[in-house]
Amino acid sequence: MRNLHKVQSGQGVNSPGIPEIPQSVFEELLVNALIHRDYLVNATIRLFIFDDRIEIISPGHLPNNLTVEKIRSGISNIRNPILVSYAAKGLLPYKGLGSGIKRALEDWPDISFTDDREGSMFIATVHRKELDDTRLAEKTSQKSTQKSTQKSTQKSTQKIIELMQNDPTITIADLALRIGITEWAIKKQIRKMKAQGHIQRIGPDKGGRWQVAE
Repeated sequence: MRNLHKVQSGQGVNSPGIPEIPQSVFEELLVNALIHRDYLVNATIRLFIFDDRIEIISPGHLPNNLTVEKIRSGISNIRNPILVSYAAKGLLPYKGLGSGIKRALEDWPDISFTDDREGSMFIATVHRKELDDTRLAEKTSQKSTQKSTQKSTQKSTQKIIELMQNDPTITIADLALRIGITEWAIKKQIRKMKAQGHIQRIGPDKGGRWQVAE
């Protein structure tokens, strides 16, 4: 889940977003792989993450006369009945025989299945959607705005320091006028610079002076 894109989906810019593919899809497919894999095949369940898809490869092809079309419609065949009985007791998030694939498809229809009988493996491929141009443009715009804001703040901070060095008695109103930003913005930057130890106020607001750290 950490490797999936996070989609804002109408949420605020600073929200963590939701995964591009619902977690329930992988829950269903991985549980299905654990329960229905062929344990006589000496191989592990493998999961591969690519830019355009995620593959879950389960050892063993579909048993008996089971086909991809049948499992998509909810038909199943118990290969490991003992394992199914334990899963049904709550040891895994198992919700019923033959229903996992259908639930995964309901949550994310863009899933394909490959029954590789020669290679003795079953592959579930969850296809990822490309980030559209609009979302890419929004991300680029957000990054550009953030960089621009950071540069502007750095410049105004440096200007405040220079003006204080040249005139330690300069007022906040004069700083705002000289730099071209609001008094509120000046006060915000001064609070930050005080907290960082760059400047300090000597004396009262009226009649005092600014001291800039070396």
